[in-house]
Amino acid sequence: MFDFLIQNGTLIDGTGDPRRAADVGIVGGKIEAVGSLGEAAAAKTIDAAGKIVAPGFIDVHNHSDGWLIRERHFTPKTTQGFTTEVLMADGIGYAPVNEQTVREWLFYLRSLNGLRMSDWTGWETFEGYLEAIDGHTAQNAASHLPYANLRAMACGFGNGRVDDFQMREIQRQVVIGMEAGAVGVSTGLDYISQCFSTTDELAEALAPMSRYHGLYVTHVRYKKGLLPALREAVEIGRRANVPVHISHLKGQSPEQVEEVLEYIDKTARHEVEFSFDVYPYQPGSTMLNYLLPTEIWDQGPLAVLGRLNDPVMRARFADGLEAQRVPVDKLHVAWTLSEENSHLQGKTLAEVIEESGSSPADTLLDLLIEERLATLLVFDEGDDRLVEPMLQHDLFMMGTDGIYMPKGPVHPRVYGSVGRFLGLIVREKQLLSLEQAVHRMSGFSAKKFGLLDRGELVEGKAADVVIFDEATVTDPATFEYPRQQTTGFEAVLVNGVPVIEDASPSDFASPPGRFLRRAAAR
Repeated sequence: MFDFLIQNGTLIDGTGDPRRAADVGIVGGKIEAVGSLGEAAAAKTIDAAGKIVAPGFIDVHNHSDGWLIRERHFTPKTTQGFTTEVLMADGIGYAPVNEQTVREWLFYLRSLNGLRMSDWTGWETFEGYLEAIDGHTAQNAASHLPYANLRAMACGFGNGRVDDFQMREIQRQVVIGMEAGAVGVSTGLDYISQCFSTTDELAEALAPMSRYHGLYVTHVRYKKGLLPALREAVEIGRRANVPVHISHLKGQSPEQVEEVLEYIDKTARHEVEFSFDVYPYQPGSTMLNYLLPTEIWDQGPLAVLGRLNDPVMRARFADGLEAQRVPVDKLHVAWTLSEENSHLQGKTLAEVIEESGSSPADTLLDLLIEERLATLLVFDEGDDRLVEPMLQHDLFMMGTDGIYMPKGPVHPRVYGSVGRFLGLIVREKQLLSLEQAVHRMSGFSAKKFGLLDRGELVEGKAADVVIFDEATVTDPATFEYPRQQTTGFEAVLVNGVPVIEDASPSDFASPPGRFLRRAAAR
């Protein structure tokens, strides 16, 4: 007898194959049978008539790291069909840490991943952090090893060259993490600590990962220029003999998009195993402290507050602000740590500056001091149509880059990425088929990230299942009112346990999400 029998639905199985009529039988959190199962006995039957039945979706780039610790059910993501989150993107995260770095990371990541000092329960290792999530939340979690954490543990936050002893320690931590099930190593080469890493350093550090076939996943060195940064990523992957995956890949003009896709198709995919993720919006989001000069981080995050009053540093910041690619009238305050400054949420930095009566640099640096560096921005980077060629590419997969905060006008991508992709991009604009779209969010992602028991509705694989209405799935979330959940999802099961039923969060007895380890090297 099946625990669950999903009947009368249209199956899109995540392999990329055409849809077909099929039932799905589930036993013990696994897919037991797929086919014509109408006469089979089941403890519970779900009628999926008129609906699509598909594998649970995998968000390969997000900032849910803290919320899966704090929330039993992170509904902004499950209501759009995400059953697995791949954590610790951009080379920064909550593990591994030690006594010298843990508070630095909790302080630095406050406006990105949400944890407070009191949320740390004592984990230090990569495995310990993922075990703190295992069985405590509705979703599954896999994770990268964040490179800045490894580098800071080995040699601090400074900009010095990594010596031979320190390199051996970084490589040792890479092996420990891969043995524990990491999907690969992530970097964010415009962010703290790793911004000082050279191409040679990264190629050497990643070399031990080759035998695990782990991914090099990178927020490239955008301040270097997009195409040179992509070339650097490919060079690192080629020299380390590892696959390369580019995070949130977007261009800033039609010409740049065309140039990037030409480079991918003519060069990158022939030099390394290559892929990328992106979300279906052109505007982005990150921390206000991202605009600070890179050298300010060389003594670690906790030292930065004292340095924000340094006249030389303030002058450097002012110069950088003038050269910033996105002007201050296109940068919006999405969230502030303090209630006192919550009135700034939704305003542009230009409006904040005008109201302050101070210079742009003084206004923003003083805000960072008041908010203890914890201020989140949304970047208006232009027309959403710029990202559409990326969404159509065969090497694309879904990464929401979603940054959640409990207040403020955060980027709607955390609530609406799937609804926008399946509604606007697939149903309305017909830029790719629904079978292709499901494959890019499930089977393709699972295979690339080594989660080989996920991503396809075939016998023997885990019962992560979504049921949705292709005619109504949509994204009501907007930049003005972002906290509106994707609609159209009738049911979501994680390891055979319903977490969404009748389009609403269910009251499960025990959280079904698990720590997913990357499969052994191929």
